[in-house]
Amino acid sequence: MSEKNFSEFAQKLNLVFKDESLLRLAFTHRSYLNEHREEAHRGHNERLEFLGDAVLELTSTRFLYDRFPTHQEGDLTAYRAALVNANTLSEVAARIGMNDYLLLSKGEAKDLGRARQILLANAFEALIGAVYLDQGYDGAEHFLSRYLFPKIDEIVKKRLWQDAKSAFQEKAQEHEGETPTYAVLREEGPDHDKQFVMGVYVRNVLVAEGEGRSKQEAEQEAARAGLERKGW
Repeated sequence: MSEKNFSEFAQKLNLVFKDESLLRLAFTHRSYLNEHREEAHRGHNERLEFLGDAVLELTSTRFLYDRFPTHQEGDLTAYRAALVNANTLSEVAARIGMNDYLLLSKGEAKDLGRARQILLANAFEALIGAVYLDQGYDGAEHFLSRYLFPKIDEIVKKRLWQDAKSAFQEKAQEHEGETPTYAVLREEGPDHDKQFVMGVYVRNVLVAEGEGRSKQEAEQEAARAGLERKGW
């Protein structure tokens, strides 16, 4: 379905856009335009995602700086990584109903696994970029304060900010007597928005995969998935 009611989405979140074309753009994946050439002039959401990523980093850093006045840089960096990773962003995006409004190719629309999580996380960043362009820094900060920043309570309570690689290595040595290794499984996306898929192995057996914008981030995601897979 190509026609979606983006005004309806905005109303659900109490968002009022002066330029609603920005909202549509935030939901438009590159693949959608391959099947709807007549809409190619509208563009896709990668530039908005690029902008939203920067806005997200600044606003989340300021939020954490104010929220935890006695915590050191290392803790704040770990908190931020857990708050803005693809898992958290895709979870929030799904909760606010973004999945129902994504403009995707038929092929992309069929994939409901990890690839859909990444699409949702990217679209959420694009939405941040759209809100920023339409309503400025204060508007973007207000949006994130309502829908993303409250996640920090769960992150701190469940210690989701801890270094997953260190935890997985500790458990692998404890239970298997082996040190895990990591390898690049594939690289996806354009150069300015590269996604790395890393695999974590124990005894040369692939335990889990993880995806991120750097090899280090992808390794952390793989380790986190490995901990869940192994029940550690």
